[in-house]
Amino acid sequence: MPKDPFKPPASYEAALEELEQLVQVIESGQLPLEQLLTGYQRGAELLAFCRGKLEAVENQIKVLDEGTLKPWTPQ
Repeated sequence: MPKDPFKPPASYEAALEELEQLVQVIESGQLPLEQLLTGYQRGAELLAFCRGKLEAVENQIKVLDEGTLKPWTPQ
């Protein structure tokens, strides 16, 4: 489990790594119910973070494909 479940991930890669570790811990079946719930909530936050980053990159690619270069600003 992460030391600070409320801290936002530093990057997409960090979020993905934490999410993978979290899934392994949850699937092990060794967590008490309260920690399982906290882990599930953190996993949902990490998944939303990753989806947001991917969506931002996809939108930038669409802009580039249309021949218009606009600055990419991460959300």
